[in-house]
Amino acid sequence: MAGAKRDYYEVLGVEKSASADEIKKAFRKKAKQYHPDANPDNKAEAEEKFKEVNEAYEVLSDQNKRAAYDRFGHNAGPNGYGNDFGGFSGFDGFHTYTSGAGFDGMDFDINDIFSAIFGGGAGGRRAERTGPVKGRDIKAKVEITFEEAAFGVVKEITINRDEECTTCHGDGCKPGTSKKTCEVCGGTGQIREGSMFMQRIRTCETCGGTGKVVTDPCNDCKGRGTVRKQRKIKVSIPAGIDNGQMISLSEEGEPGLRGGRPGNLYITVLVKKHNLFVRKGDSIFCDVHVSFAQAALGAIIKVPTLQGEESYDLSEGTQTGSIFTLKGKGIKNVNGKGVGDLYFTVVVDVPKRLNSEQRELLKKFAEISGENFETGKRRKFF
Repeated sequence: MAGAKRDYYEVLGVEKSASADEIKKAFRKKAKQYHPDANPDNKAEAEEKFKEVNEAYEVLSDQNKRAAYDRFGHNAGPNGYGNDFGGFSGFDGFHTYTSGAGFDGMDFDINDIFSAIFGGGAGGRRAERTGPVKGRDIKAKVEITFEEAAFGVVKEITINRDEECTTCHGDGCKPGTSKKTCEVCGGTGQIREGSMFMQRIRTCETCGGTGKVVTDPCNDCKGRGTVRKQRKIKVSIPAGIDNGQMISLSEEGEPGLRGGRPGNLYITVLVKKHNLFVRKGDSIFCDVHVSFAQAALGAIIKVPTLQGEESYDLSEGTQTGSIFTLKGKGIKNVNGKGVGDLYFTVVVDVPKRLNSEQRELLKKFAEISGENFETGKRRKFF
């Protein structure tokens, strides 16, 4: 299917407000409609639509993945970062069709159901088993500063992953050789046990259901078809990302099997604490210390922001604990929905030590204010 991905709700034919049961029913209906065995005259197109239905259900059937999709869509930002819900980890595309791990984790083989409906035989099930399988997703972490989270940054991370062996090109065989037919299952990929009336069919453990085995393994990958490598990858972290949110890099995970797409890389962003600001959503909070005179008489004070100091006209008689707002001086919303505000709390500093002149002036102030001020030795508060 060329072009941009279709909306998952559109793929399943449900509204965005659909319940989990409605999504499950829609998936079963679409899966039955587009199963390749039900479309023998147009299997290629049916297979693509079947994979599309599987992908949509894999996301919408999971509460966290669905919430992340509702928030970010297929791709938000240059790298398609995920979110604080954990991202679309674990979806393996056509794997649902090949393994039967579909319908909301129920313990049955989807191929058994479709075989019963459409009359699919052992040959069809073997073809499914040997089809393409998406590679395994991998996870990583990256630590950034408070300011980098606010304004965005490009970071380089190091990951370890399996990659296709360049010597055998993922075949697992020594160059010049090829896989042989499995002698245990005779190339069927299945082992039949029991009598003709009570037969049990299981996957051949020797060839893993493929019907082929490596008899002369590649020296570099030892027959695995992949080798472990360390890679440095640059990731663009969008402005406004918060601590614990995820970024996904498509097809940067482990390689797929039998032509399947590589898995994804999911990176959890860890934001360091700031020595002054505290973040809540897109807003930031801080304390601003002022003197007793500034609070009483009013003054032009300097308020720290992420963009530098900002002047603020503090009114006279400001009490300690008073909260003021600087609009648009918070953090840019990660989805582009505006910018948060900065809230600062005024903290009036009481001088710990006074010289004689300051003390006398404060005494006069107290007397003028009608306070019952006792002179003599200073006494501790407690």
